[in-house]
Amino acid sequence: MNRLDTKTRRQIVAALVEGCSIRSICRMTGVAKGTVLKLVRDLGEACSDYQDKTLRGLRCERVQCDEIWSFCYAKDRNVPRSMEGQPGVGSVWTFTAIDADSKLMLSYFVGDRDMQTACRFMLDVASRIENKIQLTTDGFAAYRHAVGLAFDGEIDYAMLIKKYGNGPADAGRYSPPVVLETEPHVIRGYPDADHISTSYIERANLTMRMNMRRFTRLTNAFSKRVAMHEHAVALHFMHYNFCRVHQTIKTTPAMAAGIADHVWTLDEVIGLIHEKPAGKFRRIGAAA
Repeated sequence: MNRLDTKTRRQIVAALVEGCSIRSICRMTGVAKGTVLKLVRDLGEACSDYQDKTLRGLRCERVQCDEIWSFCYAKDRNVPRSMEGQPGVGSVWTFTAIDADSKLMLSYFVGDRDMQTACRFMLDVASRIENKIQLTTDGFAAYRHAVGLAFDGEIDYAMLIKKYGNGPADAGRYSPPVVLETEPHVIRGYPDADHISTSYIERANLTMRMNMRRFTRLTNAFSKRVAMHEHAVALHFMHYNFCRVHQTIKTTPAMAAGIADHVWTLDEVIGLIHEKPAGKFRRIGAAA
């Protein structure tokens, strides 16, 4: 890592957060693939550690949660029999939580779409927020138990259930289904009906697909290992929260949430590598 000069590292990170693939970055910069992957790993660990430590004591009013699909190594139907059931092989889901006002991505967790992952994710969300919130999720059934476990009833919580229909007849098999209607279901407390929405988190999902090559559909860019997938997610959200000025709020989510006093540069993000303590990294969302 020390063999890369500051300018080259900045070029690599800038390309990563704008959605370029590893191989295209190697071609553009002339840097070996192994060196680029080492930068992703080291920086991903540092970003995860920093956000886990910094995104604490938050005061949010409305939080939206969702989960986004991707895969590692191979899609489910292509996973070899010898690897079936192995953690991090096949479908991988990234759970995300966003503050609807500051647009801060306050928690994320990579795992399976099951009860255990939902509970670990919601426990992490609850640990980062100081006050009572209004929460909206999609209709994933595991959220009911997970939210009750994490917030112990001290929450205004609603699910937004979507009903889908078929897309245009000539659109082909890659066309998404059409949302016919949405039905809000109050689960706990007294959520404000005007703010039962998942629109902000769904827009953040689109940003993930646009700015992380590993999430882009219909390409051959995907994570071979779930650990590298997690590092890429950590880097993306570090840039999203601290570096990227959002058009709607005219600043970064971290500044809007009061946890940063300036727009971070890529050099500052890269500098986190040297601040990372030695030892095993703690990923955001992981149990202590």
